[in-house]
Amino acid sequence: VQLVESGGGLVQAGGSLRLSCAGSGVTFDDYAMSWFRQAPGKEREAVACISSIDQRTYYGDEVRGRFTISSDNAKNMLYLQLHNLKPEDTAVYYCAAEAYCLYQDYEFWGRGTQVTVSS
Repeated sequence: VQLVESGGGLVQAGGSLRLSCAGSGVTFDDYAMSWFRQAPGKEREAVACISSIDQRTYYGDEVRGRFTISSDNAKNMLYLQLHNLKPEDTAVYYCAAEAYCLYQDYEFWGRGTQVTVSS
């Protein structure tokens, strides 16, 4: 099983990025797919999740209205569109698989992609 994130980078506050996650050895239809992030010295924070059952989406309070999660399960691809970025969004963003959204009981995840937002 491998999840590989891409699309991170350095962006100014107010800018946008689109993160991608490519899966291999895994069938996205079998999992709820999530993004979480971790900043230096901080605990892991759930960002967004999309259910494989009904495609319902869930967002953390800090990103709701600014980030959008989507997936193309036929291609085993997961995306996160980030808008109106803030310096506090700076973190490593990880793609992860779990049985159900909201449990944050990730079964496996990728190595992450760095997002840095300058003020």
